[in-house]
Amino acid sequence: MKPTKKNEEALADFVDVVLREGVVVQADLVISVADIPLVGIQLSAAVAGMQAMTEYGLLTEWDEEIRASTEETTDETPDVPTDRTL
Repeated sequence: MKPTKKNEEALADFVDVVLREGVVVQADLVISVADIPLVGIQLSAAVAGMQAMTEYGLLTEWDEEIRASTEETTDETPDVPTDRTL
């Protein structure tokens, strides 16, 4: 059985779903030597587009701060005349 989509299309679909829906990755890792646990690592990561992140309640405070500072910067930018006369 051969794949029906090209690799580029499958990758684009995958990235689209990840950004739209989001992905959560969690992993627990224990490093042992001679059956003696020495180091424990607990990893947790969420990857999604900003709209999905804020819908799930992640990074909402950061998003609001960035949007507020962007609006302040936009308000302070002087108007540039659009027509140039030589």
